[in-house]
Amino acid sequence: MQVNLYATFRLIAGARSLELDLPEGITVRQAVDEILARLPDLRPHWVNAQNEIHAHVHGFVNGKDVSTLPQGWETPLQSGDVLDFFPPVAGG
Repeated sequence: MQVNLYATFRLIAGARSLELDLPEGITVRQAVDEILARLPDLRPHWVNAQNEIHAHVHGFVNGKDVSTLPQGWETPLQSGDVLDFFPPVAGG
């Protein structure tokens, strides 16, 4: 599974992307936990003290915003899926 990081997430992690070898059916949330285990510098930027994903973290599964998916962060993933993570964006 391909994971792409953008903007400040890329800078914080020191990586543009990573490849995860996870079992079929793992959820987006479980993938996030695996990403944070591999890239711990992202943890304070992605989750709060209760390990809840910050509202400003924008995750996408195959180009679809996780917040618009019926199961949200609990959406099951397949091996060929692509995850993208974007930080909040401001400006005009």
